[in-house]
Amino acid sequence: MKLAFLGLGVMGYPMAGHLAVKGGHDVVVYNRTAAKADAWVKAYQGKGGKLGTADTPAKAAAGAQMVFCCVGDDPDVREVALGANGAFQKMGKETVFVDHTTASAQLAQELAGEAARRGFQFLDAPVSGGQAGAENGALTVMVGGEAAAFERARPVMANFGRAVTLMGPAGSGQLTKMVNQICIAGLVQGLSEGILFAQKAGLDANKVLEVISKGAAQSWQMENRGKTMVEDKFDFGFAVDWMRKDLRICAETARANGAPLPVTQMVAGYYDEISKMGGGRWDTSSLIRRLRK
Repeated sequence: MKLAFLGLGVMGYPMAGHLAVKGGHDVVVYNRTAAKADAWVKAYQGKGGKLGTADTPAKAAAGAQMVFCCVGDDPDVREVALGANGAFQKMGKETVFVDHTTASAQLAQELAGEAARRGFQFLDAPVSGGQAGAENGALTVMVGGEAAAFERARPVMANFGRAVTLMGPAGSGQLTKMVNQICIAGLVQGLSEGILFAQKAGLDANKVLEVISKGAAQSWQMENRGKTMVEDKFDFGFAVDWMRKDLRICAETARANGAPLPVTQMVAGYYDEISKMGGGRWDTSSLIRRLRK
């Protein structure tokens, strides 16, 4: 297939690579920093389908059967989709726009409606699994939109997603990702407190993690971040400032639907403190540094 991919950040870069290499698709990429797009083509050239770059989202989308997007926040999605040089300006009839950005459900519903008016389809498809999941092609993809569009896009998304699931109509993917982030926030804070408690008690924290990870306390965060938290290493993974953005969206949605989020709101404040400490780019497991200071 002929595809376009908009946004080559820590997630988009390897995701687009899997479309080219594993999927064998022809892929045109767009990135605000053109040098990153050029580097992507150089990295994957000759390993899959025909590759190229475009200097606007509209040019990248021209002639594409599907357009994938993974950028930062609602305003970024709106710009690459609806801007003067946005992809929606050149999307053909019966094509599909797939947004992997973690953004608001309201935006997903807005873009789905606009896509329908223009004669093509929109899927909100945020992902979970972090940078490692993107690089290993093992992401969890939570999708909102029409079933027919999902069935067309699912085998393409399977190139970087180990689990690709339709959750409901437009916006459902984003709402599911909010649940994911709400759960993670509490888990990381609990893990931070547990590790520091073990250290203060004079225990071998790594040995403690090895033991309790075999029981009910086990989690992805413990398995993948526990040892680095013990070692006070956070220069990798999902950045604190991105989590702050995600939890802001969760809070805004919760105010609208009436769901109380007391623990999530508390942890969001802790992440604000980490960012003020200079840790905006640290991994989200850096919550423990707030306890250690």
